[in-house]
Amino acid sequence: MLKNKQFEGVKSEEITIISNGVKIEGKITSSGNIRIDGELQGDILSQSDVIIGELGQVNGQINANVITIGGKVSGIVRAKEKLILDSKSNLKGDIFTKTLVVEAGAKYDGKSKMGDLKDIGEIQGTTKPSTTFTK
Repeated sequence: MLKNKQFEGVKSEEITIISNGVKIEGKITSSGNIRIDGELQGDILSQSDVIIGELGQVNGQINANVITIGGKVSGIVRAKEKLILDSKSNLKGDIFTKTLVVEAGAKYDGKSKMGDLKDIGEIQGTTKPSTTFTK
């Protein structure tokens, strides 16, 4: 489902893509959209949207406006507006979001808090995930 998903109204140069087969260790910070189809050991901070594709794996925090997960994520996920768990997603960690969309077949293990992030409170620092994914 996520393979052909495009960001509507966004120029291609405003999207950072981490392709399948790429492994990154560290923190990614961007004012634009990010798509992860590879592996990331670290955190993502985006002022826009983040998509974790079906083959994508993230072990760390994700903070963005709208987050769509189609792959595997282990860590705290904070979506300012909306979090979408696609049917093939596997999320292990706590979520904080205003709107939550869970498709049939999605796997989720953690706590959730919904509402405006200002009402929920900010998460300070980087929290290491308790579980990591292995191939």
